Amino acid sequence: MTKEFKKRACLEPIIPYMPGKPIEEVERELGISDIIKMASNENPIGPSPRVMAAIIDYLPKLSLYPDGSAYYLKQALAARLGVAEQNIICGNGADELITFSGMTYLNPGDEIIICNPTFSEYEFTARVMDAVPVRVPSANFGHDLPAMLAAVTPRTKIIYVCNPNNPTGTMLTHAELESFIKEVPPHILVVMDEAYHEYVTDPAYVRSIEFLHAGYNVFILRTFSKIYGLAGLRVGYGLASPEIIADINTVREPFNVNAVAQIAAQAALEDNGHLLAVREANTQGRAYLAQEFARMGLSYVPSQANFIFVEVGVEARALFQRLLQKGVIVRPGDIFGCPQHVRVSFGTAEQNRRFIRTLEETLREMV
Repeated sequence: MTKEFKKRACLEPIIPYMPGKPIEEVERELGISDIIKMASNENPIGPSPRVMAAIIDYLPKLSLYPDGSAYYLKQALAARLGVAEQNIICGNGADELITFSGMTYLNPGDEIIICNPTFSEYEFTARVMDAVPVRVPSANFGHDLPAMLAAVTPRTKIIYVCNPNNPTGTMLTHAELESFIKEVPPHILVVMDEAYHEYVTDPAYVRSIEFLHAGYNVFILRTFSKIYGLAGLRVGYGLASPEIIADINTVREPFNVNAVAQIAAQAALEDNGHLLAVREANTQGRAYLAQEFARMGLSYVPSQANFIFVEVGVEARALFQRLLQKGVIVRPGDIFGCPQHVRVSFGTAEQNRRFIRTLEETLREMV
């Protein structure tokens, strides 16, 4: 039977998101084992032991629906961050909250402003809502804030700022963002995606909650997927004024954050020692890869995240395939418009060393 109905025209330009392949799938395809995945910005250490214990304790309650308001998780976040519960919304990962921002505020023909390259979900959200993504070329692989301000029109509804930026790892300072936000017209929401903020070690990094307290139109996004090691459970949160949170709650589905995710996130917040240990391991991994790239003569973007963007001097897609055959998964930069770059997530110390050995060997084969 011929299908006579068609998807909406605004969906035609959308290319479905292609996540990094799971280790199990690569092992099946290639018939190899001992694969290391350094492609998806995951936490190589894993979640806190407290999280594991809390999940096990909760398992007998899986027949019950989760708390639709995430009451206890919001209480814990409010106490930790110095905000009110009315300033918080929880989501099925920060990705869902990005989608909520578009569903709440974008009409057909409205515009969003994004850096190019940056996280693809911002443009995806705009396309789904039949809005127009306006890409502003990066400056030194980071946000060009003056150019983004110059791109503002009466149709601009949202500016997305990923800080540190994915895939490049660059960071905007508090002073830079404060100056920028003061110039943004009041009809625009600034969505500040801070998925990697716990990894930042630069003291000049943004103190975004100050913008919230000062009354600016900001929606700050954070996640438990990265430093807390809960990517498989999908839980994130957003911070904004009570009015913006109330707006966004109108599009939130009931029970959008599952019960195990809520329990795990609460337990993760209680183990600050684990967070500090993960951050220290990440900082060491960042320094090691930067040192090795410099030794190899490879140009890289200084990172404040849990990954690094490096120019490899060969076609990134071909390098990706060769590394894959050797059991090392990275993210090729062609998907970000950078055909000679790869994005590498920091692994354990041994994984980082193995990556460098394999990269050196493979580059020798390719030149």
